[in-house]
Amino acid sequence: MIHVLAMITTKPGKRDEVLEAFNANVPAVHAEDGCIEYGAAVDAEGIGPIQTKLGPDTFVVVEKWASPAALAAHGASAHMKEYGAKTREHVANRVIHVLSPG
Repeated sequence: MIHVLAMITTKPGKRDEVLEAFNANVPAVHAEDGCIEYGAAVDAEGIGPIQTKLGPDTFVVVEKWASPAALAAHGASAHMKEYGAKTREHVANRVIHVLSPG
């Protein structure tokens, strides 16, 4: 199994629009072979000083895949290409961490 943390920063004020497109795509991703977990997360409120906030224009995609091959197939899928085309103009930065269990 591999873990993926994708940090997506949108252009100012565009996070909700990108998240709407992301959430519309989630059922197709969940149906992919090898998808164990896939979902977006934003800053929690009321946590206090221990938290380092991402900010109003950033969200994290938390993913788990059965194998690197499943992740590669995900990236090449038609629905991910469509999602990318819909959101590309609204994304300012994307950082993807692919991790193995420790």
